[in-house]
Amino acid sequence: MTPHDTTPVGTGLPDDRWLLRTENTTYAVALAGDGRWAELTAWGPHGVETGPSALDWSRRTHFITPADASPAEYIPYGLRPFTGADLVAQRPGEERGVWWRFTEAAQDGDRTLRLVFADDTLGLTAALHYEAVPGTDVILRWAELTCTGDTELRLERFDSAAVNIPVAGGARLTYLTGQWSQEFQRTQLDLTRGRFELASTQGVPGHAYAPWLAVQDLASPAEGATPTYGVALEWSGNWHLTTDAEPGGAVRVRAGRVPHEGAVRLAPGATLTTPRLACAFSPEGLDGLARVWHRYERHLTGARMDRPRQVLYNSWEATGFDVDADTQLELARVAAEMGAELFVVDDGWFPGRDDDTGGLGDWTPEPASFPDGFDHFVGEVRALGMDFGLWAEPEAISPRSALYAAHPEWVYRIDGRPATLVRNQLLLDLGREDVQDFVLATFDRLLGDHDISYLKWDMNRPPTERGRPGGGPVEEQDLDAAHVAGYLRVLDHLRDRHPHVTVEGCAGGGARIEHATLARTDVVWPSDNTAPLDRLSIQYGYLHAHAPHTMSSWVTDSPGVFDPRPRSLGFRFVNSMAGVLGIGADIRTWSAERRAEAAGWIARYKEVRDVVHHGEVRLLNTPADATCGIQYEEPGGGRVVVTAWNTGRLDGAPLVPGRPARLRLRGLEPTARYVDTASGITYSGAHLVHSGVPFAWTERYDAELVVLTRE
Repeated sequence: MTPHDTTPVGTGLPDDRWLLRTENTTYAVALAGDGRWAELTAWGPHGVETGPSALDWSRRTHFITPADASPAEYIPYGLRPFTGADLVAQRPGEERGVWWRFTEAAQDGDRTLRLVFADDTLGLTAALHYEAVPGTDVILRWAELTCTGDTELRLERFDSAAVNIPVAGGARLTYLTGQWSQEFQRTQLDLTRGRFELASTQGVPGHAYAPWLAVQDLASPAEGATPTYGVALEWSGNWHLTTDAEPGGAVRVRAGRVPHEGAVRLAPGATLTTPRLACAFSPEGLDGLARVWHRYERHLTGARMDRPRQVLYNSWEATGFDVDADTQLELARVAAEMGAELFVVDDGWFPGRDDDTGGLGDWTPEPASFPDGFDHFVGEVRALGMDFGLWAEPEAISPRSALYAAHPEWVYRIDGRPATLVRNQLLLDLGREDVQDFVLATFDRLLGDHDISYLKWDMNRPPTERGRPGGGPVEEQDLDAAHVAGYLRVLDHLRDRHPHVTVEGCAGGGARIEHATLARTDVVWPSDNTAPLDRLSIQYGYLHAHAPHTMSSWVTDSPGVFDPRPRSLGFRFVNSMAGVLGIGADIRTWSAERRAEAAGWIARYKEVRDVVHHGEVRLLNTPADATCGIQYEEPGGGRVVVTAWNTGRLDGAPLVPGRPARLRLRGLEPTARYVDTASGITYSGAHLVHSGVPFAWTERYDAELVVLTRE
């Protein structure tokens, strides 16, 4: 197809095929079923499209329809009645089902594609969109559904896309599970037949599952150079990912948002645009797929990638709700001496916030906490050479707040039903324009009146009693989509009106981390759990899906929740240096020696953070291994940074003769020579890959930062 070419209605010819090309992959789509649907014919490295399709199941249609056996890209109930449809639509009161035909295609080179299908009887068109993201191996997919008739439509299901995975022996699914304080646990499942679903109806992606999935052929090893496919949904609200191992052996993933009301009404002339689904491929296994996602998220960050992520100190774990200027300045002085570049006051800086029962919504500094004035306090922090930041939870409201007294109608509620308090608070209906305007005005005032350059946006409760009395018929409200739109509107406003402000995303830890949020924030908070071994496991899973420049991580004194084994201060620093370094401990209690050690780690981090945030990442072993690490290779290969940890038992030294543990690196040029900047030892790339970096772990020496320069 030539750029902007258009295919006329109903050609149905074998050459009705379109190719999309990323940096290293090809995605091939063709018409099928006499022009009634499109299907995937190939997806993988360049050249995979040459030859018969590995996804052709056309001869395996006993007791099901050809559409049910097809690797269809997007197909409605009606055409596909048995094995899972991506769109379920009807006129209210009539039978469900769509029977459409292809009408046109528009393609811009091998970068974008638009395929249009129409059901004139029902009054519906569906435009399927594809976009290959430049400089990455990601293809974005989404759908635009338009009501073309004179009667509204009821959309019970409207997924973003279906993704067919070219596997032969069943699927190995890798996904991220957890709970509050234990997010992003890498989990695997073998699916040979049946259906597997991940979902959230909490109004955010949630702590339990991430809207991310990786798929491999069960016939291939789980680790190493195994072709690996991945999807990630760009949506900040309710969602699902459904994987079907279908009759005949096909594996198909469907993904999309889930309306709170169970269905969405589409009025005549209206168009619904689904969230984008990012689809990725790597021939280098889960580790390679992680690098694909990292490159894509650097693309989402855009020009802000060039802004170094500052070393942060956050006062929450030191003072909790007990915020006053003198104590905060005492912490700030110590933090500045250690090399912190940013000081953030967390919860407790506003009126009525002595505990978690009041204050939310009344976003003005508490005069009693800052007797010389809030601006004077901020000025003193800045005089120490640090920028200043503030925590806020703009979607939350306390029943005891002045805001609630003035606007009780702004919260989600159902008339005649009791309100559920979660963390002693309610949730504002951010889908309302007047609530959005209040939040925008609040941020404009705080960021305009005070010298604030960092904002931590938190959300600590999901919506309950999710209703909007007086908002019209319930089935027409689509509250989940409205809340997401309001949330994104505020984030976009912050970028446009306050571009100098660094924004951190948080939702009780990692409950709202997906591409829509990552495209509009600078860092996110993966978990409230900062214990060293717990956090190592959380970050290991996180880095499979997300880039290190987005991962805020603090050094604290927190004991382990799930793994209480003690670890050194060095372990905690190297752990936090794997992303964006922060400190959250009560540093007033640290000895002079401990502060000096911390200052040394901070200085070392500043020397290599550009490599950590911009480099190619390789995950070395897992936290279940006695020695594990992360390798970051600078663009161009001039420097290689390795964060390494001892997570388990030692080898017997010094009680019995032992030898150092070794951590094998990956992807280095075998004949190149690399110098360890600390020890001066020179290694060949072959040695580092085949023998590894030696670490003589002891009880106190349980982590290290290694910097290798290429000669």
